[in-house]
Amino acid sequence: MKAAQINKYGGSEVVEINKNSPKPAAPRGQLLVEVYAAGVNPIDWKIREGYIPLKFPATLGGDFSGFVADIGEGVSGFKKGLEVYGYASVLGGGSGSFAEFVLADTKFIAVKPKTITHIEAGALPLTGVSAWQALVDHIGISRGKKILIHGGAGGIGSIAIQLARHLGAYVATTVSAKDMEYVKELGADEAIDYKNQKFEDMLHNYDAVFDTVGSETYIRSFKVLKKGGTIVSMLEQPRPELMEQYGVNAIGQLTQVNSERLSKLAELIDQRVTKVHVDKTFPLEQAGEALEYLKSGHLRGKVVLKMKKN
Repeated sequence: MKAAQINKYGGSEVVEINKNSPKPAAPRGQLLVEVYAAGVNPIDWKIREGYIPLKFPATLGGDFSGFVADIGEGVSGFKKGLEVYGYASVLGGGSGSFAEFVLADTKFIAVKPKTITHIEAGALPLTGVSAWQALVDHIGISRGKKILIHGGAGGIGSIAIQLARHLGAYVATTVSAKDMEYVKELGADEAIDYKNQKFEDMLHNYDAVFDTVGSETYIRSFKVLKKGGTIVSMLEQPRPELMEQYGVNAIGQLTQVNSERLSKLAELIDQRVTKVHVDKTFPLEQAGEALEYLKSGHLRGKVVLKMKKN
């Protein structure tokens, strides 16, 4: 089978297409999935560049959507041919989704949303669960609450806006000028041009901030929160001095994809509560270029590798 792999760390030049990677058999407790599409996430280029140590050769990728091809011993609730989606990074015991077939533990898989394509479903697992975990599990966002979402046009931010609006919150978001109308169409009540406007001067007494940007944006965000508010960051760890100064709660999120959260996301998708926006697709053979395109930033939604026609 074909797989996009690395044998050393570096830029797009280290990504190689191995046309003779062995097709795995499903071990106990796992499924073998024929991959139709694989979402590309920032963690993938970070792995490629050596932020996280790996054993070589390593197949990149985590997000996937496809069909169950083989079922390991002890697995129940799945059958061959079932459309599924999930997460299978080598960091979590999977075999890497930038391949024609992927091994994944059943606890990281759910039935694919019925109303969207494999390309859309392949874009959803990590970003969708990140938004759900932050807004529902950490923040507990609800009707009448106010939330600021940084990076609203990106993969995580675009899902977070729709989810927060569905849960009844007032949603402000920071984006570039070209994306202001786009995020309002997603459901944002207020869009702020982060290059030309200071969000901390415009927003006050917010219940929550969801930060997908980090750095100075994270530090400035504390000024937006009311006492007792919560900031969740995908990139920064809590800073006790800021928490004490502003009287707020800070959480550094490590997203945990699991079947329960994936199933809840699938329900929201099939109920038309949220939709997935795919910025661009690439064939598996251009996995290196896809990673570079993602790293260049300022996308609307997700980048996806397309393995099969669907």
